[in-house]
Amino acid sequence: MSEPLTTPFGKLWAWLRLVRLDRPIGAFLLLWPTMWALWLAADGQPDANVVVIFIVGTFVMRAAGCAINDYADRDFDGHVERTRGRPLATGELPPSAALVAFGVLLVVAFGLVLLLGRDTVLLSFGGALVAALYPFAKRVTNLPQLVLGIAFSWGIPMAYTATGAGLSLETLWLFAANFAWIVAYDTQYAMADREDDLRIGVKSTAILFGRSDNLVVGLLHATTLIMLALLGWQRELSWHFHAGLVAAGIFAIYQQYLCRGRDRDLCFRAFLNNNWFGAMVFAGLLLGFLDTN
Repeated sequence: MSEPLTTPFGKLWAWLRLVRLDRPIGAFLLLWPTMWALWLAADGQPDANVVVIFIVGTFVMRAAGCAINDYADRDFDGHVERTRGRPLATGELPPSAALVAFGVLLVVAFGLVLLLGRDTVLLSFGGALVAALYPFAKRVTNLPQLVLGIAFSWGIPMAYTATGAGLSLETLWLFAANFAWIVAYDTQYAMADREDDLRIGVKSTAILFGRSDNLVVGLLHATTLIMLALLGWQRELSWHFHAGLVAAGIFAIYQQYLCRGRDRDLCFRAFLNNNWFGAMVFAGLLLGFLDTN
């Protein structure tokens, strides 16, 4: 239970919850593929300053996305079991607070990206636009997860330009592999809210896929792993990378087990488990480069 707004800590806690600093899972899911891209683009030796900028920027942009998402969903969150305690839904903060947070965080993110070069700066405008549009996509399409897939993959081309590697077919391939993974885990996220979303008229791939949801999620996870394996083969990455993919695949299978009965809480646990999927891919990549460099 949050602290009452009559105390300074209570108000601070409401702001922290608005930008989800109490729930960093989204930041980690955004961070892992960005780290994949940084290490691949720099052949395992990314500049430490660039890595720090991307880590901080990832958390800042995810926080900004949460703020604008809560603003867009301010009339819906109170009717969804998982989100009814959010500060805009409870009235702890006014809707204008989300807009202020979004604006301030965008300014901070832009300040960080200015340190990364012209091409990366130009790409950042597209990323900010997609991040702002995503929360509203669920009003007009059953495929809002595709919009999130673009938004959460945007760090990949930015990482390639920031390291000086530039954009290439490899960048696009990694973007597509990550896109498939995002649609998989955000569908699981939507599965947790499906009953509430149907009642209030919010759209999602979980609703669109119906009883084929687990099958599609499994195929998307498999697509990600196959595309990453082909990338590893093309780049002649070490066995560590492929071992990391096997570990990630085991977590994907475990998620299928969790979602088998489509229980709301277990589907959400499956979504959270994707943190380990992304971490295993990065661990294999990192260990492989450490072994060869």
